[in-house]
Amino acid sequence: MQWVKVLVGVLGAAALLGLGIILGHFAIPKGAAPPAPSLSASQDLDLEILETVLGQLDASRIRENLRELSQEPHLASSPRDEALVQLLLQRWRDPESGLDSAEAATYEVLLSFPDQKQPNRVAVVGPTGDILFSCRQSEENLTGEQGGPDVVPPYAAYAPPGTPQGLLVYANRGTEEDFKMLQTQGITLGGTIALTRFGGAGRGAKAVNAAKHGVAGVLVYTDPADINDGQSSPSETFPHSWRLPPSGVERGSYYEYFGDPLTPYLPAKPSSFRLDPAAAPGFPPIPTQPIGFEDAKVLLCNLQGASAPVSWQGALGCDYRLGPGFQPNGRFPADSQVNVSVHNRLELRNSSNVLGSIRGAVEPDRYVLYGNHRDSWVHGAVDPSSGTAVLLELSRVLGTLLKSGTWRPRRSVVFASWGAEEFGLIGSTEFTEEFFCKLRERTVAYINVDISVFANTTLRAQGTPPVQSVIFSAAKQILAPGPGGLSIYDNWIRYFNRSSPAYGLVPSLGSLGAGSDYAPFIHYLGISSMDIAYTYDRSKTSARIYPTYHTAFDTFGYVDKFVDPGFSSHQAVARTAGSVLLRLSDSLFLPLNVSDYSETLRSFLQAAQQDLGVLLEKHSISLGPLVTAVEKFEGAAAALGQHLSALQKGTPDPLQVRMLNDQLMLLERSFLSPQAFPEEHYYSHVLWAPHTGSVATFPGLANACSRAMNTGLGSAAWAEVQRQLSILVAALEGAAAILRPVADL
Repeated sequence: MQWVKVLVGVLGAAALLGLGIILGHFAIPKGAAPPAPSLSASQDLDLEILETVLGQLDASRIRENLRELSQEPHLASSPRDEALVQLLLQRWRDPESGLDSAEAATYEVLLSFPDQKQPNRVAVVGPTGDILFSCRQSEENLTGEQGGPDVVPPYAAYAPPGTPQGLLVYANRGTEEDFKMLQTQGITLGGTIALTRFGGAGRGAKAVNAAKHGVAGVLVYTDPADINDGQSSPSETFPHSWRLPPSGVERGSYYEYFGDPLTPYLPAKPSSFRLDPAAAPGFPPIPTQPIGFEDAKVLLCNLQGASAPVSWQGALGCDYRLGPGFQPNGRFPADSQVNVSVHNRLELRNSSNVLGSIRGAVEPDRYVLYGNHRDSWVHGAVDPSSGTAVLLELSRVLGTLLKSGTWRPRRSVVFASWGAEEFGLIGSTEFTEEFFCKLRERTVAYINVDISVFANTTLRAQGTPPVQSVIFSAAKQILAPGPGGLSIYDNWIRYFNRSSPAYGLVPSLGSLGAGSDYAPFIHYLGISSMDIAYTYDRSKTSARIYPTYHTAFDTFGYVDKFVDPGFSSHQAVARTAGSVLLRLSDSLFLPLNVSDYSETLRSFLQAAQQDLGVLLEKHSISLGPLVTAVEKFEGAAAALGQHLSALQKGTPDPLQVRMLNDQLMLLERSFLSPQAFPEEHYYSHVLWAPHTGSVATFPGLANACSRAMNTGLGSAAWAEVQRQLSILVAALEGAAAILRPVADL
């Protein structure tokens, strides 16, 4: 792939090799579009353009996009997945509605698939070896879309092959505490097969926890209590409602980390060093297989042993017992065992990202990224094609304005369609690894729209504190779907809200974990990130996610009939995300409010003081330096806000604007510390990392205190608490320094 020269004003950058044609080296395309309107260094958000974009985003076009995207299964690296790569390239290269440039980048990554010739199987085996019962190997073909040759059978990706057999035990959600509880009941876990339900622990963690206690194999099912509000009969479920039918099985990756498993921290190119698959970390240690709740009912409702605790009970219509083994007078002989035969295989496959760019008119070296993954487990109408349908419509509207010469953004916009996300955020992670330095230096923010519509009640947004204000501004401008006449903001606050010391009652902005492609951007690169979607009213359902998640029933008809008839919620997400995108790409001053981090830091500090302060004092560890660091940050953020207000009232020169914007952009990076979580792949943000402790405070401090809790004075664990506190203080002081006047060394 050839790099081209880029105009960067008076700096005049040199041409390089690589995929940078998409990032920062935005060439004027062949057959260039009509010239953009006269622009200057003071170019700011044009509200008329913003209204035009919002008005042109068409629900019917989004619907047709979704129909096309989800008409066939498109598992990562499959022929249909590659066909969608070409579809995106075609759209983004369209002479009337395309972008400045569009390219595909391919990585060679390790994926996991079931063996077509030797399907995975779960069976009850009698004392003489005869098969008494077999679980379904595929979901029921209810609409004619579940039985096609490209529908991958349910499986646990990356689970190792094996054929363990043993007595069945019920282990609730498969957490460490669940297995310990079974042991306290006198149950010998060695050599057993553990039946677990989704939720409570990550997919892969269930197998890890089980293996620690000698369990030989794991089954995982979705309980109707967790997904269907207790409804389980065929007449109450899809295709008669949006609920999961009895044969539905959630597929998923059981790999514990993200990115290509064989090339951590390196892009998965043919020349890259690769780990030995047999020694690569993060894979489930024992065979694991998901099953439907109709089969789980046969197994669970015939178990013997003590009754499970009330909190372990579900909605299968029987008393859940712990086992081990089956009831002597039940459906199976008492000595019957469960056999789990897994024949998954690992394969190196090519998987592509598709990147489309619009060159910035004033600051082409500052990027606003907007991404969504493309691959699905089966048809993937909700996950991820609802997001891809919105992505295509938003890029069409902006591309049409671009090609007509009506608009060009101040900063560069990059649209991304990530590959192999379902296997562990692979495409986005490989991209951040390949362009680590460039992205850290130049990326303003990352907008993620994975599942755009879980359901059609309200907006749901997650992100780091600086993006709160720009999401709020966008949501206040747009009418929510429905007859109420409320803005998306006012509708949102009805369902998810919190009390803010600075603003009063505001919508709740969730934090970012590692559930989608924002993870490498925030945790690895320290780029301010967000995820935007529409979702359901949680007071009316206990479903942990939309019911057909990762099953063969997540189809276009499911979305069209049950999730968002009329596609008004898809349109609302397109408008919200589009408004956020334009505000970030076109505003003279970046709409990132760093003072909103002060509220987060103060909240974390108060939790540490209240829940950990006395304990820390007993070990001669003072929170005083942390208090001072938080106060320094609060003062620096407030001062920067005042400086910004002063500049906005005047006529700042371009260098002043650039310097302040760089402070806003780079703040998130200052919270990264490679020393903070060396045991966690890619996690380095001291404020957002996995919590093992129960206190809602700084994760490194909370986790270290949790591990040290039952150790003695002067132990290595308490030394680690002190080290984590020092890492945290250094990061917060560094963040405050970023916000102080740039000439203040």
